[in-house]
Amino acid sequence: MSDTLQTAPSSAATSSGPALTLDDLFRRTVLRQPDDVALTDPPNKHRVTGDEPLQLTFAQADQAISAIAARFVEAGLPPGSVIAVQMPNTVEFVVTVMAALRAGLIVALLPQLWRQSELTIALNRVGARALVGVGRIEIVDHGELALHAAVEAFSIRHVFGFGNNLPEGMTPLEIVTSGMNGWLPPVPPDARKPAIISFDTTSEGFRAIPRNHLQLISGGLAIFLESALPQGARLLSSIAPCSFAGFVSSVVTWLLSGGSLALHHPADLQVLETQIVDEHHDTLIVPAPLALRLAESGTLARPQVSIRHVIGLWRTPDRVAASDDWRDTGTTLTDVYLFGEIGLFAARRGEDGAPAPIKPGPFAAPRGAASSKTIGDIIVTPKTTLALRGSMVPIAAYRIPSDDPLKDAAAPDYVDTGFAAHVDRATGNVGITAPPVGLVGVGGYRFLAQDLDSWAKRLSAGAMLTALPDQLNGFRLAGRSSDNGRAREALGELGLNPLMVDAFRDRSSGT
Repeated sequence: MSDTLQTAPSSAATSSGPALTLDDLFRRTVLRQPDDVALTDPPNKHRVTGDEPLQLTFAQADQAISAIAARFVEAGLPPGSVIAVQMPNTVEFVVTVMAALRAGLIVALLPQLWRQSELTIALNRVGARALVGVGRIEIVDHGELALHAAVEAFSIRHVFGFGNNLPEGMTPLEIVTSGMNGWLPPVPPDARKPAIISFDTTSEGFRAIPRNHLQLISGGLAIFLESALPQGARLLSSIAPCSFAGFVSSVVTWLLSGGSLALHHPADLQVLETQIVDEHHDTLIVPAPLALRLAESGTLARPQVSIRHVIGLWRTPDRVAASDDWRDTGTTLTDVYLFGEIGLFAARRGEDGAPAPIKPGPFAAPRGAASSKTIGDIIVTPKTTLALRGSMVPIAAYRIPSDDPLKDAAAPDYVDTGFAAHVDRATGNVGITAPPVGLVGVGGYRFLAQDLDSWAKRLSAGAMLTALPDQLNGFRLAGRSSDNGRAREALGELGLNPLMVDAFRDRSSGT
């Protein structure tokens, strides 16, 4: 793996005692409660992938993880090599990531909506040796998509896949829940070495962001402790774990709690409502605007609903302060402020339901408790932007390379998120007022505004591709050209993200 993907030691890495890996957290629960439910598939999985839903106990999940880890080792993937994963929010995703980590591999998380153009760039950037996907996700043939991307990524040696009717050239994987007792990886994983790579778009362009186990656990602790989740929590997550925030809010939080994780493939709101009402979970992890909508509709207040903790993720942290108060008295809402792949912090709302005030300086979890753990620092820079520092923040990954060693040595020990921010003189609270200039966030996907302009100009004279405010996703893309149908076809042929392709849908006909 190239030097650019090495992680800097986190402050947690220097603490006394053995450093835990994510697999250590998982194995700890396997030993304590092997027969408890660990993972549950979305009930509509058959529509998503064509496979029937699974539910695994911790003992079964442990066997499945070892079986797939053994497949990776048998395929000749050496420890420290990169394996990329593009899968829906199903049991197979979690098992595959945990298997890769058990085998000592580094997992590159590929967002589900990425197509050939973005996949090829990402795979080549990290030098991935293998790619894991599925036969299909809903109506999209992801098997062929994975193979086409692998052809253009010269480092790829293996393409694995789950599902039926896989294309030729894709090696099948399956969930096996027995026969792996005693299997051990050739090299024990090191908590201080890279475990996960996510991808970000900054004003300087596309970046691969590696994190080690300690940095991932730090991010998970920020959410787990602030939201006061119980041990053995029953989690329901609609957040796809294909980003740092998505991964730590669902998978790492699950590992820390030692409870169960039920998955929802976003976003079928009717299915999600059924899961909330019928499956007796106590914790819901969803985008914050959706959480507010569910509370307003009365879904969470139904007598048969067991939800007591709601974790709401804000990809538009500049909108938290103006959000509606939390009115569901039977549950608590924890706002999680997300800043791309840089980092996050969480703040649980009080009894009045208003967003908690955010102060500059060190932040701990849970806030205000005598036993709280310091997680990081919130900084308002001289440029009136918000910056983050702490054990979860991968400072080296965001540092702009320089040929001047003195300049590198003087670089700040924080990462500027680009979000406009100020400190209120009267209250001392931090106000986050605007997203980074030149970046467009659509759900969990970020684009350079100048790239949108350049793609539009390649279509036809007068074509436009712009971003409009959206309550749920932050922004949505809208396109216009002399022939929207041809524009969609051209962008699809170029292997671009469906968010860009569908911006040119014909709104008059509803397609």
